[in-house]
Amino acid sequence: MLHCRGQLGVAAPPVTIEVFLSGGLPSFAVVGLVETALRESKDRVRGAILSSKFKFPQERITVSLGPADMRKAGGRYDLAIALGILVASNQVPGELLTSLEFYGELALSGELRRVPGILPAAVQAAKCGRAMIVPQENAIEATLPDAEVFVANSLLDVTAHLHGAQKLARFEPAANQDHYPAVSDLCDVRGQARARRALEIAAAGGHNILFSGPPGTGKSMLARRLPGILPPMEYAEAIETAAVNSVLGLPFDVSRWRQRPFREPHHSASAAALVGGGSNPRPGEISRAHNGVLFLDELTEFPRHVLDVLREPLETGQITISRVERQADFPARFQLVGAMNPCPCGYLGDPRGDCSCSAERVKTYRAKVSGPLLDRIDIQLDVQRPGKECLHGDAPPGEASCVVAKRVLDARRRQVRRSGICNAELDGEAMEASCVLSSAAWQLLDQAMDRFVMSARTHRRIRRVALTIADLNDEEIVSVAHIGEALALRGLS
Repeated sequence: MLHCRGQLGVAAPPVTIEVFLSGGLPSFAVVGLVETALRESKDRVRGAILSSKFKFPQERITVSLGPADMRKAGGRYDLAIALGILVASNQVPGELLTSLEFYGELALSGELRRVPGILPAAVQAAKCGRAMIVPQENAIEATLPDAEVFVANSLLDVTAHLHGAQKLARFEPAANQDHYPAVSDLCDVRGQARARRALEIAAAGGHNILFSGPPGTGKSMLARRLPGILPPMEYAEAIETAAVNSVLGLPFDVSRWRQRPFREPHHSASAAALVGGGSNPRPGEISRAHNGVLFLDELTEFPRHVLDVLREPLETGQITISRVERQADFPARFQLVGAMNPCPCGYLGDPRGDCSCSAERVKTYRAKVSGPLLDRIDIQLDVQRPGKECLHGDAPPGEASCVVAKRVLDARRRQVRRSGICNAELDGEAMEASCVLSSAAWQLLDQAMDRFVMSARTHRRIRRVALTIADLNDEEIVSVAHIGEALALRGLS
């Protein structure tokens, strides 16, 4: 019996491979709820065994992949199936099989090719104490969870290792893999002090933010500089994010795997592209933005039903893709940043623009973003056109990202010490214990709730933003000034 692991969302359930040779007419059957790509492995395995100068058994071959009721797909089981046949036909010894897991798609020449989803499998293999044999292209990501990894280039390399003729060397990744490539710097943004302040608060508390304003006011420029002021990812967060890319089969970039993702899908993206889908469920853009930023530029150009699929993931931090035959869970804890124009022509409220949109057109345009989705966006800011001195380059540059990032990191550490999570995730008892308001702050918030008819969700989110402002100011109690700024950042004043 050989060991491998399947792929179900970002999980890696164990799979056992058993091979039985019996008399009768020569045949080759793979059983265990296998899909087309895996069913075709019979031809790849036969070609690889013969090309490696082994004898292919002229018997009735039955390969069973268990558990039998779990669907299995892809070429990740090729190597294990080929080795199972060679062990069953006494061409390769099987003493080392129980301590190893085998991964790799076989070429007809016997060479090993990379397979998707190695990182989740490596996490589980490390927990079980088993070593892995993987193709060269999968080696670096397989070592991220400190798994014991051996690299093989072909079926012959693996059989030589099992024979003891030529042992595979344990793969040791190069030191200092994390290079953190440069990102756009906030000092490029001249003027826009209010928008910069809002971006800093959003980064410090993990809050969702929406910029609204005429074209050319710097909304997209601000959004693309958010990753540069966010705290660096913890190791566990980086593993979770890298696992999503591993499941998608994307090449592993060793220089960026600890960098927070920034995803910017086009407004023509479908709901399935955004949240994930397919008959064999695959993660979408929100999962690729896990622990990072999802930027939706031209927010009102997205179809309303596409935007509304974001409502549940924004609350729960995960997405469940359900199909008739299977269900898969993907992580989706991202920070949403939106940018939109105030009206169809874009110049409503712009003193230097000439808006010709009727009130009805403006209402219809803004209705493309539903109230429940807006309710989940903590900071909603109108961005005004910068002054001429900014356009001429006469305005002094703003603070660099590294300066702002230090304040953000200090505030985020304060939140983690207090409650273990960032303020945007506070709820229930943790919210009541962490967010302590002065009596005057409560009075102002109650007045605002009566005047603006806020929902309970909006009430909580304003308190969270006010708490983040207090954290940036290194203050324990949320004051009237903090509540006032949070209300203003919500567009309520």
